[in-house]
Amino acid sequence: MNAVAAGRCPHWLHRGVAWLALAWAASAQAQAPIQITPLPESRAATVTPLGAHDLSAADVQPWLDEQMAKGMASGNLAGAVAVVVKDGNVLVAKGYGYADVAARKPVDPATTMFRVASISQLFTWTAVMQLVEQHKLDLDADVNRYLDFAIPPRDGKPVTLRDLMTHTAGFEDVLRDRYATDPAALMGNEAWLKRWVPARIHPAGEVPACSAYGAALAGYIVQRVSGLPFDAYMEQRIFAPLDMRHASFRQPLPAALQADAAPGYRRADAPPQPFQLRTAAPAGGLSISGGDMARFMIAHLQFGRAGEAQLLEQASVKQMQGYQRTAIPGLPGMALGFMRLDRDGQVILGHGGDLPDFHSLLALFPEPHAGLFIAIDGNPEPRLLRRLVDDFSQRYFPPLPQLKQPTLATAKQHAGQLAGRYTSSVTSRSNVLALRELFHPVWMRVAPDGTLRVPQLGTEPWREVKPYVWVDDATGHRLAARVRDGQVLMWSTDTLSPVQVFLPARDWSPARVALVVMVLLAVFALVVLSWPVLALLRRRGLSAALPEGDERWYRLSRATPLLYLLFAGGWYLMLPRLGMPRLETRLLLLQLIGVLAVLGTLPVAIEAWRAWRTRGAWWRRISGSLLLLACLAAIAFIATFHLLGPHFDY
Repeated sequence: MNAVAAGRCPHWLHRGVAWLALAWAASAQAQAPIQITPLPESRAATVTPLGAHDLSAADVQPWLDEQMAKGMASGNLAGAVAVVVKDGNVLVAKGYGYADVAARKPVDPATTMFRVASISQLFTWTAVMQLVEQHKLDLDADVNRYLDFAIPPRDGKPVTLRDLMTHTAGFEDVLRDRYATDPAALMGNEAWLKRWVPARIHPAGEVPACSAYGAALAGYIVQRVSGLPFDAYMEQRIFAPLDMRHASFRQPLPAALQADAAPGYRRADAPPQPFQLRTAAPAGGLSISGGDMARFMIAHLQFGRAGEAQLLEQASVKQMQGYQRTAIPGLPGMALGFMRLDRDGQVILGHGGDLPDFHSLLALFPEPHAGLFIAIDGNPEPRLLRRLVDDFSQRYFPPLPQLKQPTLATAKQHAGQLAGRYTSSVTSRSNVLALRELFHPVWMRVAPDGTLRVPQLGTEPWREVKPYVWVDDATGHRLAARVRDGQVLMWSTDTLSPVQVFLPARDWSPARVALVVMVLLAVFALVVLSWPVLALLRRRGLSAALPEGDERWYRLSRATPLLYLLFAGGWYLMLPRLGMPRLETRLLLLQLIGVLAVLGTLPVAIEAWRAWRTRGAWWRRISGSLLLLACLAAIAFIATFHLLGPHFDY
């Protein structure tokens, strides 16, 4: 009782009061109206890497201005455009320099159109995926299902669209009639594809080798399956939905857009070059402004959607970005149509484009939904664009601090295995380009400290930090090799590996081929020079006259080495020019000289036979025999390197 009087209630009283309170609250709640407050829409948390700059217009603009000013200061750039997008918005779109130097017309990021070369392929692959969504195309079906001409299989394997999108169809390189300067001489994409199907020199799906023919083939498939001309398809299904008014695959450009096209400049102080017409338009014919490229980037970064337009389904975008076909462990490969440009663990998807007067690079950062596009009119130093992308990634998405990886104990041993001569996977073997490529090998050398050096790719040393993976400490870029049983199968760098690798060169060395050519030319030159000398000696009675009936064969045989010399000289001048327009007449004349030289081997053989039947004709016997051997060796050389043929394609 004292406890109760003191103000302390027993536990049963507390429990009773609590039950009464709950009952009253429930009754009141039952009578009150129910109000539902929706939860705010969930959004992915934005993670800012340690030490990263804020990816905002206020930070990006001055950084870009500084970087582009350095590039423009070289004097090689007439104009440029740079665009940065983030979370579906354009942060920065700015022009630099002039679209027309003589008229002092500045670059307008919204309207000035740049040629973007191979970046055009991203639009072609987007069109392919649109038709895949409509179940009109199958990425893994034989492309012959969609064509009206045949692509032969290799080792029983057909070409698929997946092979085309990853540049692993195995086609050799094609240069003939790739571009023109006169619209009347421009060959259509369909005619170009059907004229000659290049050989497949690599196994399907295994060796990355960038192929304009493969991308052009995909564009033709889009045309056939959709029922629309390729240009019209792009305008109706990609440009119009995204409101891209300054983008076109048409060549020449429509009259309404011609004033907005930046002419190509080799240097800012050089005269502009004519509009370059690309035969394989789906592989490299696009002209586009920075503003329109921003819309395309936003669509791919926002899972196919830009504004009210749905360019692709979300699943298609994820398929394009998430797939990767890798040829060399430790290096990035190809996504579906996009090159993997990964840097320090940051996934970067993109593509580059290069013409003689235009250079561009597009880079998408899918995780932070950001993108960068830079196009340049002029000729910057070779690594400017990739360095800008690397610096952009380092500035806004820096990796966590890492300790420097030590050099492996196997560095010298593994470097020694890689030392030697290599050839690019982007090459030709069934046509005359094989001879030109022979004299452009890539050499891998080992320095005394065990680092690798590749002179054709720069002066940087490569240090082994993982088995068969090397790093350039100055830039952080990687080089890696695929090795089996101690034999190098291929190697590449992280800037090239999605579309190009280097394979061991197993044919004759350039020095050996050059020696053979010099010996043959020396024999031909000696015989040609001796012809007038001996004629003069005979006229003065210092040498025996030719027997009756031999003079005709002798003269014909001595004209043959002159034809071979002319043929060799013609190819010496022509090889560096292969791929240029308006070579047909000169090539036809060169082929005619070659045919006459080969046919001239017959009188050489007859003359040598007659010389051995003539007593005392020791010089005729020696020179005739040497000349016949040289002619036969020259024919073998011509056949090996495809210098003559009924259908001269390359």
